Amino acid sequence: MSIPIIIDTDPGQDDAIAIFLAIASPELNVIGLTTVAGNVPVRLTSLNARKICEVAGRPDIPVFAGAERPLLRHLVTAEEVHGRTGLDGPVLPDPQTPLQSEYAVDFIVRTLMDHPSGTVSLCTLGPLTNIGLALLREPRIASRIKQIVAMGGGYFEQGNITPAAEFNIFVDPHAARLVFECGTPITLIPLDCTHQALTTAKRVEAFRTMQNRCGPATAEMLDFFERFDENKYGTDGGPLHDPCVIAWLLQPTLFSGKLVNVSIECESELTMGATVVDWWHVTRRPRNATVIRSVDADGLFRLLAERISTLP
Repeated sequence: MSIPIIIDTDPGQDDAIAIFLAIASPELNVIGLTTVAGNVPVRLTSLNARKICEVAGRPDIPVFAGAERPLLRHLVTAEEVHGRTGLDGPVLPDPQTPLQSEYAVDFIVRTLMDHPSGTVSLCTLGPLTNIGLALLREPRIASRIKQIVAMGGGYFEQGNITPAAEFNIFVDPHAARLVFECGTPITLIPLDCTHQALTTAKRVEAFRTMQNRCGPATAEMLDFFERFDENKYGTDGGPLHDPCVIAWLLQPTLFSGKLVNVSIECESELTMGATVVDWWHVTRRPRNATVIRSVDADGLFRLLAERISTLP
């Protein structure tokens, strides 16, 4: 039986590839996409999510627009990484499918309350604003979520938008704190893991030569997306973050990590949004998240290529 998931996202080229992977995987049932402001404003993330579903041949997957800004802070976006549209690279047609009228937060709450407890997983690829708002609106959902698998944070690799903070957590640290304190089982895929998954020229070429539309579109997205991190880190290719969330659901043996305590810094401007990972359990705070520290990058890209090659 397929695993029902909601993908909460701010597409984003790496978000798009994560969504491709989920759509291409019969083990997963994508109930809906909820969009949030992050890489670009929510108007664009909602447009991009519908483009991605249609290119992947799944216009039936509903897309719900969510939070326009973080809970307490001003919105920070990342056009310098993702481009003006958030999805620069390939030219994707405007979507024909309309945006759903229901607010994303209401959809999350309704879905979790309507489905049997412990059956729906949340896959979060962007800032955690929608999930934080859903928990505030209906605290009972915390015990009904099967698991939250989140891309975000960094500890051993530190940050990518400040020295201390990774982008998704930094954009809305207060929502992230609500999520990590809610008691739901969490798997966190931080920069410590994703910085090992580099989009090398050889790996990207595997998508470029596919005889479908999603493979070359993936290559064009990666060509644009990787240029920022190649310049930043001096590497062959850039880290591929968000697909690791979906890959962990599909093949967890590709990853290794540890159940630890994760706390979110919300007070200090110097370290705002830092994910404080108690790797050695020195604080004795309850272990609330499995933090993934490593990935079999070759295995990850094999999985991506196998699945995306089956898309239209």
